[in-house]
Amino acid sequence: MKKTITSRLRRNKILRDLVSETALAPHNFIYPIFVKETGDIERSRWGGMEKVPLSGLVEYLSGYIASGLRSFLIFGVPSSKDSLGSHAYSGDGVVQRAIRAIKASLPPVNILTDVCLCQYTDHGHCGILEGSRIHRNKTLSILSRIAVSHAEAGADIVAPSAMADGQVSAIRSALDEGGFEDVGIMSYSAKFRSFLYSPFREVASSAPAFGDRSSYQMDFRNRREAVKEALQDIQEGADMVMVKPAMPYLDVISELRRILTCPLAAYQVSGEYVMLKEYCKSTDTDERGVFLEALTAIKRAGADIIISYYAPEVVKALREEQS
Repeated sequence: MKKTITSRLRRNKILRDLVSETALAPHNFIYPIFVKETGDIERSRWGGMEKVPLSGLVEYLSGYIASGLRSFLIFGVPSSKDSLGSHAYSGDGVVQRAIRAIKASLPPVNILTDVCLCQYTDHGHCGILEGSRIHRNKTLSILSRIAVSHAEAGADIVAPSAMADGQVSAIRSALDEGGFEDVGIMSYSAKFRSFLYSPFREVASSAPAFGDRSSYQMDFRNRREAVKEALQDIQEGADMVMVKPAMPYLDVISELRRILTCPLAAYQVSGEYVMLKEYCKSTDTDERGVFLEALTAIKRAGADIIISYYAPEVVKALREEQS
């Protein structure tokens, strides 16, 4: 019997690349952008996750587009809030103005927009409240208005993240009735109630004023429920579905990839990003190696698309590897 040597194909980088099963590419990535109305660019206290004013948005994105990024997920940080989140669906809202500026002044890119209310409501919850509970029908109506307003401004894909039952169906109907049949929907189908969102909530000023979101975001103990939610969203008209967060839910990503044929996205959320950065800082570990390993794991689990605050650094690393 011949001796088995499993390391033959690992002897050098060319061989390792030749037989690699998973590869990251710049077109796999979406970069989340926070847009505010005025002021200067603000970096988060962890680095990255900048809040960019409308006046500097085109210049800010130009460099990333030149480096090879082509897809951006826009979050608005409004200057005022109310109980209905009315700034979210205003034609003059921060996201709507951002989309128009990008489409008017930059090369063709994919603009995705977050469709939710938590940044825009004075109570910080993701829907319209009646007492202390989300009123479903009123919320669906407002989410549909937000999506249509984004489409009118030029969004390519809207991404409903409120986890309101029926949100995809309501938004798809509203888009179609408004003449926006070509605008896609990437649904946050498996958005878990996670403890990894805190940095995002600080940057976006979107923490709930009371209670939590356990009544509408998914229980992190459940996997079959994620399958049910994703299948329902696809039936309602979603073109893509998403798992959020990513690394603690690789089993969910893998399960959905096994079942679904549509594109599957995963969101490496702010807490994941900060943990990796702090680990590298405290241990003097190569950060590039760490984020490439983490993101490759997400891709290997089955994600076609990765939303990550590391996107610019990934694109830079991949280009340098190829040069």
